[in-house]
Amino acid sequence: MGQEYLVIYEQEIKEIERVLNQLIKNSQAKCALLVDKDGHLITRQGFTHSLDTTALAALLAGSFASTKEIARLVGEPEFSVLFHQGKKDHIHVCLVGERSILAIIFDDRTTIGLVRLYAKETSEELAAILASATKEKRGKGTGIDSDFSASLESKLDDIFSE
Repeated sequence: MGQEYLVIYEQEIKEIERVLNQLIKNSQAKCALLVDKDGHLITRQGFTHSLDTTALAALLAGSFASTKEIARLVGEPEFSVLFHQGKKDHIHVCLVGERSILAIIFDDRTTIGLVRLYAKETSEELAAILASATKEKRGKGTGIDSDFSASLESKLDDIFSE
């Protein structure tokens, strides 16, 4: 089977954004981003107007990919949390399920402990939303039955064999 793509509909995005907003409120963070492991921004909440969120999403995914290799070299299957501390702003990054990354940017108005606490709760809630969405879509299938697929394949073979 080829690569599986994550498809998230508007209702799921609204639910994810609600969860991210609650995270920001509870942890007193500046913003939060949800990124897929391929580096695509799924959604963001909070004060992100001064950030290049597209570049940040790609770099976060790359950082997690390299960290996975570092973990392997030291005998760990994966490091699930990263923390970067700056002079003013800090970033807490954690895995959400198998395919997503949650990044929380915060400053000294809060603590890493508080951010970690709410990040853990939030990542579990987001993982449930994403898992439910994926399961729902898998259950629906393509909507094309096998007889139609076989008929279509036969017709295409007829067209291109001439």
